[in-house]
Amino acid sequence: MSTIAQISATRIVPIVTVDDAARSHELADALLRGGLTSAEITLRTSAGLAAIEAFAKRGDILVGAGTVLTPQQVDESADRGAQFIVSPGYDPDVVRRAQERGLLALPGVATATEVQRAVRDGLTHLKLFPAETLGGLSLISALAAPFPGVSYMPSGGISATNIEAYLGHPAVFAVGASWMVPRDAIREGRFDDIAELCAVAAGLASPR
Repeated sequence: MSTIAQISATRIVPIVTVDDAARSHELADALLRGGLTSAEITLRTSAGLAAIEAFAKRGDILVGAGTVLTPQQVDESADRGAQFIVSPGYDPDVVRRAQERGLLALPGVATATEVQRAVRDGLTHLKLFPAETLGGLSLISALAAPFPGVSYMPSGGISATNIEAYLGHPAVFAVGASWMVPRDAIREGRFDDIAELCAVAAGLASPR
């Protein structure tokens, strides 16, 4: 199964920020116990790459790198085992390097101009960020008309109260969210709480 097919099947990509990679396996176990089989580990902290490597070595969870801003970070993430790359904005150099390394690139877009550039570069799956601030479902519907072949992974402001509405839109293939993996809960080792939140998220994402 392709990376995009795996993400589309899960429908939720937890956005994880790790301050200490030492308990990465406990965190991965919590995600899986809650029914979520993928994770975007951000490079916002120095522990991000080590956590990506720990997840990748398991082989039972799809792991990608988030907040990827440079081609060098693409290489670092790929070398640690990341299977997809997520960026907050559209940088053709980052996209190109991810493709050269055989990784799925999910760059962020916020305007029709950026979507048009992405389509010209051959992309069909994009991150929409920051989704709620930009207009959320209204924006997705507006973009779907001129770009019918593009699917989105909205991120930014996705919560338990609106996730079902987003996933119900035909132009949305998945959502990225962090509410089920609170940074303080990871830091404090409250993995049972994380598993419970992930189970709630997985339930909300289940097709009705």
